[in-house]
Amino acid sequence: MNNDMQTMVVINPRTGKEDFNLPLFSAQNVVDIAQQLKQQQIQWWALGLSGRIQALENLADAMAEHKPKLVAALVNDTGRASESELEVDVTISGIHRWCKQAPGLLAKSEPWAAEIPFIELQQDYLPYPLVGVISPWNFPLLLSLVDAIPALLAGSAVLIKPSEVTSRFVTPFNELLSNVPALHKVLDIVTGAGATGQGVIENVDSLCFTGSVATGRQVGKACAERFIPAFLELGGKDPALVCHDADPELAAKALCWGSMINAGQSCMSLERAYVHKDIAKVFLTKLVEKVDALAHNYPDIHQGQIGPIISAKQVAIVEAQLQDAKDKGATILCGGEVRNLGGGRYCAPTVLTDVTPDMRIVSDETFAAILPVTVVDSDEQAIALANDSEFGLSAAVFSQNVDYAKQVASQLEAGAVSINDASLTALIHEAEKQSFKYSGLGGSRMGAESIRRFTRKKAYIRNTGVPSPWWF
Repeated sequence: MNNDMQTMVVINPRTGKEDFNLPLFSAQNVVDIAQQLKQQQIQWWALGLSGRIQALENLADAMAEHKPKLVAALVNDTGRASESELEVDVTISGIHRWCKQAPGLLAKSEPWAAEIPFIELQQDYLPYPLVGVISPWNFPLLLSLVDAIPALLAGSAVLIKPSEVTSRFVTPFNELLSNVPALHKVLDIVTGAGATGQGVIENVDSLCFTGSVATGRQVGKACAERFIPAFLELGGKDPALVCHDADPELAAKALCWGSMINAGQSCMSLERAYVHKDIAKVFLTKLVEKVDALAHNYPDIHQGQIGPIISAKQVAIVEAQLQDAKDKGATILCGGEVRNLGGGRYCAPTVLTDVTPDMRIVSDETFAAILPVTVVDSDEQAIALANDSEFGLSAAVFSQNVDYAKQVASQLEAGAVSINDASLTALIHEAEKQSFKYSGLGGSRMGAESIRRFTRKKAYIRNTGVPSPWWF
Protein backbone atom coordinates (compact mmCIF):
# COMPACT_ATOMS: atom_id res chain seq x y z
CA MET A 1 0.00 0.00 0.00
CA ASN A 2 1.37 3.45 -0.85
CA ASN A 3 0.92 6.47 1.40
CA ASP A 4 -1.12 8.33 -1.23
CA MET A 5 -3.88 5.70 -1.25
CA GLN A 6 -7.34 6.93 -0.30
CA THR A 7 -9.12 5.40 2.69
CA MET A 8 -12.63 5.00 4.05
CA VAL A 9 -13.68 4.86 7.68
CA VAL A 10 -15.10 1.61 9.07
CA ILE A 11 -17.48 1.23 12.01
CA ASN A 12 -16.75 -1.07 14.95
CA PRO A 13 -19.89 -3.19 15.45
CA ARG A 14 -19.51 -3.28 19.26
CA THR A 15 -19.05 0.44 19.79
CA GLY A 16 -20.73 2.00 16.77
CA LYS A 17 -17.65 4.20 16.36
CA GLU A 18 -15.58 4.83 13.26
CA ASP A 19 -12.23 3.49 14.42
CA PHE A 20 -10.50 2.05 11.35
CA ASN A 21 -9.27 3.54 8.06
CA LEU A 22 -9.59 1.04 5.23
CA PRO A 23 -7.28 1.47 2.23
CA LEU A 24 -9.14 1.82 -1.07
CA PHE A 25 -7.34 0.07 -3.92
CA SER A 26 -8.01 1.86 -7.18
CA ALA A 27 -8.82 0.23 -10.51
CA GLN A 28 -5.22 0.76 -11.62
CA ASN A 29 -3.91 -0.77 -8.38
CA VAL A 30 -5.96 -3.87 -9.14
CA VAL A 31 -4.71 -4.03 -12.73
CA ASP A 32 -1.08 -3.84 -11.61
CA ILE A 33 -1.50 -6.47 -8.89
CA ALA A 34 -3.41 -8.83 -11.19
CA GLN A 35 -0.67 -8.63 -13.81
CA GLN A 36 2.01 -9.42 -11.23
CA LEU A 37 0.03 -12.38 -9.91
CA LYS A 38 -0.42 -13.81 -13.39
CA GLN A 39 3.31 -13.56 -14.04
CA GLN A 40 4.12 -15.30 -10.76
CA GLN A 41 1.51 -18.01 -11.38
CA ILE A 42 3.72 -19.56 -14.05
CA GLN A 43 6.39 -20.36 -11.46
CA TRP A 44 3.76 -21.42 -8.94
CA TRP A 45 2.44 -24.01 -11.41
CA ALA A 46 5.97 -25.14 -12.23
CA LEU A 47 6.61 -25.66 -8.52
CA GLY A 48 4.48 -28.80 -8.71
CA LEU A 49 1.72 -29.99 -6.43
CA SER A 50 4.09 -31.15 -3.68
CA GLY A 51 5.68 -27.70 -3.54
CA ARG A 52 2.29 -26.00 -3.42
CA ILE A 53 1.17 -28.31 -0.65
CA GLN A 54 4.25 -27.44 1.38
CA ALA A 55 3.59 -23.72 0.94
CA LEU A 56 -0.02 -24.11 2.08
CA GLU A 57 1.03 -26.20 5.08
CA ASN A 58 3.47 -23.42 5.93
CA LEU A 59 0.58 -20.96 5.76
CA ALA A 60 -1.46 -23.11 8.16
CA ASP A 61 1.49 -23.21 10.58
CA ALA A 62 1.90 -19.44 10.36
CA MET A 63 -1.81 -18.91 11.02
CA ALA A 64 -1.64 -21.17 14.07
CA GLU A 65 1.39 -19.28 15.36
CA HIS A 66 -0.26 -15.89 14.83
CA LYS A 67 -3.74 -17.00 15.83
CA PRO A 68 -4.13 -14.46 18.69
CA LYS A 69 -3.53 -11.56 16.28
CA LEU A 70 -5.96 -12.95 13.74
CA VAL A 71 -8.63 -13.52 16.37
CA ALA A 72 -8.17 -10.04 17.81
CA ALA A 73 -8.66 -8.47 14.38
CA LEU A 74 -11.72 -10.62 13.67
CA VAL A 75 -13.18 -9.64 17.05
CA ASN A 76 -12.92 -5.98 16.05
CA ASP A 77 -14.35 -6.80 12.62
CA THR A 78 -17.38 -8.76 13.84
CA GLY A 79 -17.89 -8.01 17.55
CA ARG A 80 -17.83 -11.67 18.57
CA ALA A 81 -15.21 -13.79 20.35
CA SER A 82 -15.89 -17.53 20.34
CA GLU A 83 -17.01 -17.56 16.71
CA SER A 84 -13.85 -15.67 15.70
CA GLU A 85 -11.61 -18.20 17.38
CA LEU A 86 -13.56 -21.03 15.76
CA GLU A 87 -13.32 -19.27 12.39
CA VAL A 88 -9.52 -19.34 12.52
CA ASP A 89 -9.47 -22.98 13.64
CA VAL A 90 -11.86 -24.08 10.89
CA THR A 91 -9.82 -22.24 8.26
CA ILE A 92 -6.60 -23.91 9.39
CA SER A 93 -8.22 -27.36 9.41
CA GLY A 94 -9.58 -26.68 5.93
CA ILE A 95 -6.06 -26.05 4.66
CA HIS A 96 -4.86 -29.35 6.11
CA ARG A 97 -7.86 -31.18 4.63
CA TRP A 98 -7.28 -29.85 1.12
CA CYS A 99 -3.53 -30.55 1.29
CA LYS A 100 -4.34 -34.16 2.16
CA GLN A 101 -6.94 -34.61 -0.58
CA ALA A 102 -5.33 -32.66 -3.43
CA PRO A 103 -2.86 -35.31 -4.73
CA GLY A 104 -5.59 -37.82 -5.45
CA LEU A 105 -7.91 -35.25 -6.98
CA LEU A 106 -5.47 -33.43 -9.24
CA ALA A 107 -3.43 -36.33 -10.61
CA LYS A 108 -3.13 -36.61 -14.38
CA SER A 109 -4.93 -39.75 -15.49
CA GLU A 110 -3.12 -42.76 -16.90
CA PRO A 111 -3.55 -43.18 -20.69
CA TRP A 112 -6.41 -45.42 -21.78
CA ALA A 113 -7.72 -46.82 -25.05
CA ALA A 114 -10.56 -45.08 -26.79
CA GLU A 115 -13.48 -46.91 -28.41
CA ILE A 116 -11.49 -46.65 -31.62
CA PRO A 117 -8.77 -49.22 -30.78
CA PHE A 118 -5.73 -47.39 -32.12
CA ILE A 119 -6.51 -44.11 -30.32
CA GLU A 120 -5.02 -43.46 -26.88
CA LEU A 121 -6.51 -40.86 -24.53
CA GLN A 122 -5.15 -39.02 -21.53
CA GLN A 123 -6.90 -36.43 -19.37
CA ASP A 124 -5.13 -33.45 -17.83
CA TYR A 125 -6.24 -30.54 -15.65
CA LEU A 126 -4.77 -27.07 -16.07
CA PRO A 127 -5.49 -24.19 -13.70
CA TYR A 128 -7.07 -20.86 -14.49
CA PRO A 129 -4.13 -18.44 -14.17
CA LEU A 130 -5.84 -16.00 -11.79
CA VAL A 131 -8.88 -16.72 -9.63
CA GLY A 132 -10.74 -13.83 -8.01
CA VAL A 133 -12.53 -14.15 -4.66
CA ILE A 134 -15.03 -11.56 -3.43
CA SER A 135 -16.14 -12.42 0.09
CA PRO A 136 -18.80 -11.15 2.55
CA TRP A 137 -18.73 -9.75 6.07
CA ASN A 138 -20.23 -12.53 8.18
CA PHE A 139 -17.14 -14.80 8.23
CA PRO A 140 -14.40 -12.53 6.86
CA LEU A 141 -11.37 -14.83 7.05
CA LEU A 142 -13.06 -18.17 6.40
CA LEU A 143 -15.03 -17.03 3.36
CA SER A 144 -12.01 -15.23 1.93
CA LEU A 145 -9.99 -18.45 2.00
CA VAL A 146 -12.57 -21.22 1.55
CA ASP A 147 -12.25 -20.96 -2.25
CA ALA A 148 -8.73 -19.54 -2.33
CA ILE A 149 -7.11 -22.61 -0.75
CA PRO A 150 -8.26 -25.21 -3.32
CA ALA A 151 -7.61 -22.73 -6.13
CA LEU A 152 -4.01 -22.26 -4.99
CA LEU A 153 -3.47 -26.00 -4.71
CA ALA A 154 -4.88 -26.46 -8.21
CA GLY A 155 -2.14 -24.11 -9.41
CA SER A 156 -3.94 -20.77 -9.74
CA ALA A 157 -2.86 -17.44 -8.35
CA VAL A 158 -5.59 -15.80 -6.24
CA LEU A 159 -6.73 -12.21 -5.74
CA ILE A 160 -9.11 -11.62 -2.81
CA LYS A 161 -11.41 -8.66 -2.17
CA PRO A 162 -13.02 -9.01 1.28
CA SER A 163 -16.01 -6.98 2.41
CA GLU A 164 -15.18 -3.38 3.22
CA VAL A 165 -17.21 -3.84 6.42
CA THR A 166 -14.78 -6.40 7.86
CA SER A 167 -11.26 -6.01 6.51
CA ARG A 168 -9.26 -5.41 9.68
CA PHE A 169 -8.05 -9.02 9.56
CA VAL A 170 -6.12 -8.27 6.35
CA THR A 171 -3.27 -6.54 8.23
CA PRO A 172 -2.27 -9.47 10.48
CA PHE A 173 -2.95 -11.94 7.68
CA ASN A 174 -0.58 -10.11 5.33
CA GLU A 175 2.05 -10.06 8.05
CA LEU A 176 2.01 -13.83 8.47
CA LEU A 177 1.69 -14.37 4.72
CA SER A 178 5.02 -12.56 4.26
CA ASN A 179 6.62 -15.48 6.11
CA VAL A 180 5.59 -17.82 3.27
CA PRO A 181 7.48 -16.29 0.30
CA ALA A 182 6.36 -18.74 -2.38
CA LEU A 183 2.70 -18.20 -1.49
CA HIS A 184 3.02 -14.47 -0.93
CA LYS A 185 3.86 -14.06 -4.63
CA VAL A 186 0.61 -15.63 -5.84
CA LEU A 187 -1.88 -14.63 -3.14
CA ASP A 188 -2.84 -11.00 -2.63
CA ILE A 189 -5.66 -9.04 -1.03
CA VAL A 190 -7.11 -5.74 -2.20
CA THR A 191 -9.46 -3.79 0.04
CA GLY A 192 -12.16 -1.35 -0.88
CA ALA A 193 -15.80 -1.05 -1.84
CA GLY A 194 -17.71 -1.83 -5.02
CA ALA A 195 -15.25 -0.19 -7.41
CA THR A 196 -12.43 -2.37 -6.12
CA GLY A 197 -14.57 -5.47 -6.52
CA GLN A 198 -15.42 -4.45 -10.08
CA GLY A 199 -11.70 -4.15 -10.76
CA VAL A 200 -11.19 -7.71 -9.57
CA ILE A 201 -13.93 -9.01 -11.88
CA GLU A 202 -12.36 -7.22 -14.85
CA ASN A 203 -8.90 -8.69 -14.32
CA VAL A 204 -9.28 -12.33 -13.26
CA ASP A 205 -9.85 -15.50 -15.27
CA SER A 206 -12.44 -17.08 -12.94
CA LEU A 207 -14.44 -15.65 -10.05
CA CYS A 208 -15.90 -16.87 -6.76
CA PHE A 209 -18.44 -14.54 -5.15
CA THR A 210 -20.27 -14.94 -1.85
CA GLY A 211 -22.93 -12.37 -1.00
CA SER A 212 -26.45 -11.19 -1.64
CA VAL A 213 -28.66 -12.26 -4.53
CA ALA A 214 -28.95 -8.69 -5.82
CA THR A 215 -25.20 -8.14 -6.00
CA GLY A 216 -24.56 -11.71 -7.14
CA ARG A 217 -26.81 -11.29 -10.16
CA GLN A 218 -24.84 -8.22 -11.21
CA VAL A 219 -21.58 -10.09 -10.68
CA GLY A 220 -22.86 -12.97 -12.79
CA LYS A 221 -23.74 -10.61 -15.65
CA ALA A 222 -20.32 -8.95 -15.50
CA CYS A 223 -18.57 -12.33 -15.62
CA ALA A 224 -20.76 -13.45 -18.52
CA GLU A 225 -19.75 -10.37 -20.48
CA ARG A 226 -16.08 -11.27 -19.92
CA PHE A 227 -16.76 -14.93 -20.75
CA ILE A 228 -15.24 -16.15 -17.49
CA PRO A 229 -16.79 -18.73 -15.14
CA ALA A 230 -18.58 -17.41 -12.06
CA PHE A 231 -19.25 -19.46 -8.95
CA LEU A 232 -21.92 -17.65 -6.96
CA GLU A 233 -22.85 -18.52 -3.36
CA LEU A 234 -25.76 -16.21 -2.65
CA GLY A 235 -28.51 -15.69 -0.12
CA GLY A 236 -30.81 -18.11 1.56
CA LYS A 237 -34.06 -18.22 3.49
CA ASP A 238 -33.60 -21.74 4.76
CA PRO A 239 -36.80 -23.45 5.94
CA ALA A 240 -37.12 -26.03 8.71
CA LEU A 241 -40.03 -28.47 8.59
CA VAL A 242 -41.11 -29.88 11.95
CA CYS A 243 -43.31 -32.76 10.85
CA HIS A 244 -46.31 -34.27 12.64
CA ASP A 245 -44.19 -36.99 14.26
CA ALA A 246 -41.11 -34.91 15.11
CA ASP A 247 -39.49 -34.94 18.55
CA PRO A 248 -40.38 -31.41 19.73
CA GLU A 249 -37.50 -31.19 22.20
CA LEU A 250 -34.93 -32.21 19.61
CA ALA A 251 -36.41 -29.88 17.01
CA ALA A 252 -36.52 -26.96 19.44
CA LYS A 253 -32.87 -27.42 20.43
CA ALA A 254 -31.74 -27.70 16.82
CA LEU A 255 -33.73 -24.72 15.59
CA CYS A 256 -32.58 -22.57 18.49
CA TRP A 257 -28.98 -23.20 17.47
CA GLY A 258 -29.57 -23.19 13.72
CA SER A 259 -31.38 -19.86 13.73
CA MET A 260 -29.42 -18.01 16.41
CA ILE A 261 -25.77 -19.09 15.91
CA ASN A 262 -23.57 -16.12 14.93
CA ALA A 263 -26.62 -13.97 15.76
CA GLY A 264 -28.35 -15.43 12.70
CA GLN A 265 -25.74 -13.92 10.38
CA SER A 266 -25.08 -16.90 8.17
CA CYS A 267 -26.45 -17.79 4.74
CA MET A 268 -27.21 -21.27 6.10
CA SER A 269 -29.13 -20.04 9.13
CA LEU A 270 -32.62 -21.45 9.53
CA GLU A 271 -34.76 -18.39 8.84
CA ARG A 272 -38.30 -19.79 8.81
CA ALA A 273 -39.98 -22.78 10.42
CA TYR A 274 -43.14 -24.69 9.45
CA VAL A 275 -44.56 -26.71 12.33
CA HIS A 276 -47.40 -29.23 12.19
CA LYS A 277 -50.38 -28.14 14.27
CA ASP A 278 -50.41 -31.40 16.25
CA ILE A 279 -47.14 -30.56 18.00
CA ALA A 280 -47.04 -26.78 17.53
CA LYS A 281 -47.98 -25.83 21.10
CA VAL A 282 -45.41 -27.99 22.84
CA PHE A 283 -42.75 -27.19 20.24
CA LEU A 284 -43.26 -23.42 20.51
CA THR A 285 -43.15 -23.56 24.30
CA LYS A 286 -39.81 -25.36 24.22
CA LEU A 287 -38.41 -23.17 21.44
CA VAL A 288 -39.30 -19.87 23.11
CA GLU A 289 -37.92 -21.11 26.41
CA LYS A 290 -34.55 -21.86 24.79
CA VAL A 291 -34.33 -18.75 22.60
CA ASP A 292 -35.40 -16.41 25.39
CA ALA A 293 -32.60 -17.79 27.59
CA LEU A 294 -29.93 -16.61 25.15
CA ALA A 295 -28.00 -13.49 26.11
CA HIS A 296 -26.02 -10.82 24.30
CA ASN A 297 -22.24 -10.85 24.56
CA TYR A 298 -22.38 -7.44 26.23
CA PRO A 299 -20.75 -5.97 28.23
CA ASP A 300 -18.43 -8.99 28.43
CA ILE A 301 -17.67 -10.30 24.94
CA HIS A 302 -16.80 -13.71 26.41
CA GLN A 303 -20.26 -14.13 27.96
CA GLY A 304 -23.57 -14.71 26.23
CA GLN A 305 -24.28 -16.20 22.83
CA ILE A 306 -25.59 -13.35 20.64
CA GLY A 307 -23.19 -10.80 19.17
CA PRO A 308 -23.99 -7.49 17.51
CA ILE A 309 -25.29 -6.94 14.00
CA ILE A 310 -21.98 -6.75 12.15
CA SER A 311 -22.93 -4.46 9.26
CA ALA A 312 -24.34 -1.05 10.12
CA LYS A 313 -26.43 -1.10 6.91
CA GLN A 314 -28.04 -4.34 8.05
CA VAL A 315 -29.55 -2.68 11.14
CA ALA A 316 -32.12 -0.71 9.13
CA ILE A 317 -33.06 -3.85 7.15
CA VAL A 318 -33.69 -5.86 10.32
CA GLU A 319 -35.69 -3.08 11.95
CA ALA A 320 -37.81 -2.62 8.83
CA GLN A 321 -38.56 -6.35 8.61
CA LEU A 322 -39.58 -6.50 12.26
CA GLN A 323 -41.82 -3.44 11.92
CA ASP A 324 -43.41 -4.82 8.76
CA ALA A 325 -44.22 -8.07 10.58
CA LYS A 326 -45.73 -6.22 13.55
CA ASP A 327 -47.79 -3.96 11.29
CA LYS A 328 -49.21 -7.01 9.50
CA GLY A 329 -50.25 -8.81 12.66
CA ALA A 330 -47.33 -11.03 13.69
CA THR A 331 -47.19 -12.11 17.34
CA ILE A 332 -43.85 -11.64 19.10
CA LEU A 333 -43.25 -14.52 21.50
CA CYS A 334 -39.85 -13.22 22.61
CA GLY A 335 -37.46 -10.47 21.55
CA GLY A 336 -38.77 -8.39 18.70
CA GLU A 337 -36.45 -5.39 18.84
CA VAL A 338 -32.98 -4.12 18.01
CA ARG A 339 -31.20 -2.82 21.09
CA ASN A 340 -28.42 -0.26 21.46
CA LEU A 341 -25.85 -1.60 23.88
CA GLY A 342 -22.72 0.49 24.31
CA GLY A 343 -23.09 1.88 20.80
CA GLY A 344 -23.42 -1.55 19.17
CA ARG A 345 -26.74 -2.71 17.75
CA TYR A 346 -27.96 -6.11 18.91
CA CYS A 347 -31.03 -7.97 17.70
CA ALA A 348 -32.85 -9.48 20.66
CA PRO A 349 -33.27 -13.25 20.08
CA THR A 350 -36.72 -13.33 18.50
CA VAL A 351 -39.44 -15.87 17.79
CA LEU A 352 -42.59 -14.78 15.92
CA THR A 353 -45.83 -16.55 15.07
CA ASP A 354 -48.97 -15.58 13.16
CA VAL A 355 -46.74 -14.74 10.24
CA THR A 356 -47.84 -14.73 6.60
CA PRO A 357 -45.97 -15.18 3.29
CA ASP A 358 -46.39 -11.50 2.41
CA MET A 359 -44.31 -10.40 5.40
CA ARG A 360 -40.75 -9.45 4.49
CA ILE A 361 -39.48 -11.35 7.50
CA VAL A 362 -40.85 -14.54 5.89
CA SER A 363 -39.89 -13.87 2.27
CA ASP A 364 -36.62 -11.90 2.44
CA GLU A 365 -33.24 -12.92 3.82
CA THR A 366 -32.91 -11.50 7.33
CA PHE A 367 -29.38 -12.10 8.70
CA ALA A 368 -30.37 -11.61 12.33
CA ALA A 369 -31.34 -13.63 15.41
CA ILE A 370 -34.95 -14.01 14.28
CA LEU A 371 -37.09 -17.08 13.58
CA PRO A 372 -40.64 -16.73 12.21
CA VAL A 373 -42.75 -19.84 12.83
CA THR A 374 -45.78 -20.83 10.76
CA VAL A 375 -48.21 -23.44 12.10
CA VAL A 376 -49.46 -25.68 9.28
CA ASP A 377 -52.32 -28.13 8.93
CA SER A 378 -50.23 -30.79 7.21
CA ASP A 379 -46.69 -31.71 6.23
CA GLU A 380 -47.76 -31.29 2.61
CA GLN A 381 -48.66 -27.67 3.31
CA ALA A 382 -45.28 -27.18 4.96
CA ILE A 383 -43.52 -28.49 1.84
CA ALA A 384 -45.51 -26.16 -0.42
CA LEU A 385 -44.78 -23.11 1.74
CA ALA A 386 -41.11 -24.02 2.07
CA ASN A 387 -40.78 -24.22 -1.71
CA ASP A 388 -42.64 -20.95 -2.25
CA SER A 389 -39.41 -18.92 -2.28
CA GLU A 390 -36.84 -17.56 -4.70
CA PHE A 391 -34.17 -19.15 -2.50
CA GLY A 392 -32.99 -22.75 -2.48
CA LEU A 393 -29.79 -22.94 -0.47
CA SER A 394 -30.52 -25.55 2.21
CA ALA A 395 -33.24 -26.76 4.56
CA ALA A 396 -33.96 -29.04 7.53
CA VAL A 397 -36.55 -31.74 8.22
CA PHE A 398 -37.50 -33.20 11.60
CA SER A 399 -39.31 -36.53 11.91
CA GLN A 400 -38.76 -39.58 14.09
CA ASN A 401 -39.33 -41.73 10.99
CA VAL A 402 -36.09 -41.38 9.02
CA ASP A 403 -37.55 -42.81 5.81
CA TYR A 404 -40.43 -40.34 6.02
CA ALA A 405 -38.00 -37.48 6.70
CA LYS A 406 -36.01 -38.39 3.59
CA GLN A 407 -39.23 -38.55 1.57
CA VAL A 408 -40.11 -35.03 2.71
CA ALA A 409 -36.55 -33.84 2.10
CA SER A 410 -36.64 -35.16 -1.47
CA GLN A 411 -39.53 -32.80 -2.24
CA LEU A 412 -37.76 -29.67 -1.02
CA GLU A 413 -36.20 -27.36 -3.61
CA ALA A 414 -32.86 -26.90 -1.89
CA GLY A 415 -29.30 -28.01 -2.47
CA ALA A 416 -28.85 -29.71 0.89
CA VAL A 417 -31.24 -30.89 3.59
CA SER A 418 -30.26 -31.59 7.20
CA ILE A 419 -32.32 -34.38 8.77
CA ASN A 420 -33.04 -34.18 12.51
CA ASP A 421 -30.34 -31.55 12.86
CA ALA A 422 -29.72 -27.97 11.76
CA SER A 423 -27.44 -26.29 9.21
CA LEU A 424 -25.19 -29.33 8.82
CA THR A 425 -23.86 -28.05 5.51
CA ALA A 426 -21.98 -25.39 7.46
CA LEU A 427 -20.06 -28.16 9.25
CA ILE A 428 -19.90 -31.11 6.86
CA HIS A 429 -17.83 -30.75 3.69
CA GLU A 430 -17.72 -34.25 2.20
CA ALA A 431 -20.95 -34.15 0.19
CA GLU A 432 -21.34 -31.97 -2.87
CA LYS A 433 -24.32 -29.67 -3.00
CA GLN A 434 -25.37 -26.91 -5.33
CA SER A 435 -27.60 -23.96 -4.68
CA PHE A 436 -31.07 -24.04 -6.20
CA LYS A 437 -32.97 -21.08 -7.68
CA TYR A 438 -31.43 -17.66 -6.93
CA SER A 439 -29.31 -18.96 -4.06
CA GLY A 440 -26.36 -19.54 -6.34
CA LEU A 441 -24.83 -20.62 -9.60
CA GLY A 442 -22.01 -22.93 -10.62
CA GLY A 443 -20.28 -25.94 -9.16
CA SER A 444 -20.38 -26.85 -5.49
CA ARG A 445 -17.74 -25.52 -3.09
CA MET A 446 -18.46 -28.58 -0.94
CA GLY A 447 -17.13 -32.05 -1.62
CA ALA A 448 -13.73 -33.22 -2.76
CA GLU A 449 -14.48 -32.68 -6.45
CA SER A 450 -15.04 -28.95 -5.87
CA ILE A 451 -11.32 -28.31 -6.41
CA ARG A 452 -11.89 -29.04 -10.09
CA ARG A 453 -13.78 -25.74 -10.40
CA PHE A 454 -10.38 -24.10 -10.72
CA THR A 455 -9.12 -26.26 -13.55
CA ARG A 456 -9.78 -26.54 -17.26
CA LYS A 457 -9.92 -30.04 -18.66
CA LYS A 458 -7.45 -30.83 -21.39
CA ALA A 459 -7.39 -34.01 -23.47
CA TYR A 460 -4.40 -35.59 -25.21
CA ILE A 461 -5.56 -37.77 -28.12
CA ARG A 462 -2.85 -39.89 -29.75
CA ASN A 463 -2.84 -42.11 -32.78
CA THR A 464 -0.73 -45.11 -31.75
CA GLY A 465 0.55 -45.77 -35.29
CA VAL A 466 -2.33 -47.07 -37.38
CA PRO A 467 -3.13 -45.25 -40.65
CA SER A 468 -6.30 -43.26 -40.04
CA PRO A 469 -9.14 -44.72 -42.12
CA TRP A 470 -10.86 -41.35 -42.45
CA TRP A 471 -8.01 -39.59 -44.26
CA PHE A 472 -8.38 -38.70 -47.95
